[in-house]
Amino acid sequence: MSPQAIFDGWDGIVRVLVITPAAYAALVLVLRLSGKRTLAKLNAFDLVVTIAIGSTLASIITSKSLALAEGLAALGLLVALQFVVTAASVRWPAVNRAVKANPSLLVRDGEALTGAMRRQRITRDELLAAARQAGSERLEDVQAIYLESDGTLTALVGPRAGWTRSTR
Repeated sequence: MSPQAIFDGWDGIVRVLVITPAAYAALVLVLRLSGKRTLAKLNAFDLVVTIAIGSTLASIITSKSLALAEGLAALGLLVALQFVVTAASVRWPAVNRAVKANPSLLVRDGEALTGAMRRQRITRDELLAAARQAGSERLEDVQAIYLESDGTLTALVGPRAGWTRSTR
């Protein structure tokens, strides 16, 4: 390993010390201007944008060949594109379907739907954890469990019309 791999001079360190606070301040400003959605629970589309923003920030900080203004333009463009796509998904259902996954039903009336569980790669233990979080110890007491588009599990517990609780 060459000595330059450990220390390549003060220029790079000074650049990081100057660029990082500026890029960080710009990122905070961009995130505040972009609204709560950028930092909300993420669906797959939002997660990809968030990862891209993080990658861009890392490039701004560490890449000697990327000017601060270019990196900030890239950050702004990513957030603007997210805004355009999310605005279009609110306006046009076809765009919404293209960028967001629908919730998946994994438990119906206390019965685990094994095909759906397999497709979504969800285990019985994960379903039981969701049931416990909703206040039930058994799947048989659960009306439904959904895998939401943001990856969380939502369990619906309790009596409803036409549904009887198992006594097992």
